[in-house]
Amino acid sequence: MALVQELRELTTKQVVRLGVLAAIFGLFLFFSLVSKGYLMDPDIWWHLKVGDWIVQHHAVPEVGILSRTAADHQWVAYSWGFEVLLSRIYRWTGLVGFAYFAIILAQMVIAILFGTCYALSGRFWRSSFLTLFGGLAYVYSLYPRPVFFSMILFTLMLYMILQAQRSGRIQPLYWFPLLFLIWANLHIQFIYGLATFGLFIVVEMSLRLAARMHWNLDSVQPASLPLSQLMGILAACFATSCIGPYSYRLFVVVVKYSKATQTYSVIQELQSPSFTGFTYYMFLFLILGAFYAVGWRKKIDLFRLSLLLVATVCSFRTVRDAWFPIIPAALFLADFPLKEEGREERVSKQGFCVFASVMVVLTFLLGSNMAFNERGIDFLVSQEYPVDASNFVRQTRPPGPLYNDFNWGGFLTWYLPDYPVVVDGRNDLYGDEFVARHIMFSVGDKTEGDPRLDEAGVVMLPKETPLAKLMKRDTRFRLVFEDRLADVFYKN
Repeated sequence: MALVQELRELTTKQVVRLGVLAAIFGLFLFFSLVSKGYLMDPDIWWHLKVGDWIVQHHAVPEVGILSRTAADHQWVAYSWGFEVLLSRIYRWTGLVGFAYFAIILAQMVIAILFGTCYALSGRFWRSSFLTLFGGLAYVYSLYPRPVFFSMILFTLMLYMILQAQRSGRIQPLYWFPLLFLIWANLHIQFIYGLATFGLFIVVEMSLRLAARMHWNLDSVQPASLPLSQLMGILAACFATSCIGPYSYRLFVVVVKYSKATQTYSVIQELQSPSFTGFTYYMFLFLILGAFYAVGWRKKIDLFRLSLLLVATVCSFRTVRDAWFPIIPAALFLADFPLKEEGREERVSKQGFCVFASVMVVLTFLLGSNMAFNERGIDFLVSQEYPVDASNFVRQTRPPGPLYNDFNWGGFLTWYLPDYPVVVDGRNDLYGDEFVARHIMFSVGDKTEGDPRLDEAGVVMLPKETPLAKLMKRDTRFRLVFEDRLADVFYKN
């Protein structure tokens, strides 16, 4: 018993808690550095190039810049704020700063998750475990990209809803219009936030209606916030979401995305969870735990239950949306059950400042010992993307146009801008059918039938793709360059 008591006392010491927190964040930092996730997302490059274009032209694009097949298509750069930020970071700090930004963005997602769980629960160890499992379940299933800002802002938004619901004070929600003004200019999934807030209002409205009809609501948590003010805040959020260079057209993009079907069967990150790895099961267990936490309460919160149901359905359609149910799951588990007398003494601000300083030092120490410098990152990029093949095309300057692989399109928009690409990761620009057909053709058994390939003067493909192997027997083209990554063909 004495040993148990000593262990309990040890777990309450700030130095131990800060050490555990540093270990969790250090683990995620190590994952980032080892996986090289800060540069592995093929879409990050077209985001960078679009940001350069916006800065250069002092305007946002209205058509499909950087593309030869969709140059005249209407297009909305719905992540323009993120892209300008990315462009300036690269301009000022190069690829090293670019990579550090990606790592810091991922760490920010983790930090916000921990902070909101800790604020809701007042329990350090519960918040730490939820941060660890939540981070494994959704943060590192994607590379850093604009959606990370959606993760951060959605977490803050949901936390404010839960706090307002708990206290009966609507004042925290007055920040929502400003939040959505920022969010709508960073990433299109601000629509998830609007939908969540709308769902909260629908539940509040339904509870009031049920009470007026004298339905038995003893087992349901009653409405707690003034409906008229909630409706006003929602209207203001819609209005501020339209303050930006694209105004209401952001909602048109949302409708367009909702109609896509074919890309969900050919792009891996858009497919349903496969449950073939540990993180998938972590994702599932957290969601199941959250459903239990919601159902265990004496009075069921219909908003929490409804949000979990909707978010889970969305994430089971596409693994890219794994964050959508995991953030509510973590916050609901943090708030299970809440007893004020069970709250612990908070870690001091000085302690958190020490922790932040340690993490900064740890980031640079780990980075400096893992070739995290300009030369090392240049080498990494050349190992993952067709740098040498692109340099060969730059030197020989053959007549175009270019035909490229889907996964390399984003990189080529940035590294080989003189040859507009056939396709890149902007699915909304090219259309659902075009992207699916291009990907399927690259893994098919013929070289005839794609007019974009027929008219191409330069073809750059990953060496191991079926189409690249077939091209070596196509008499219309000749192989002029090859390395371990790429084959380059010029038209005869």
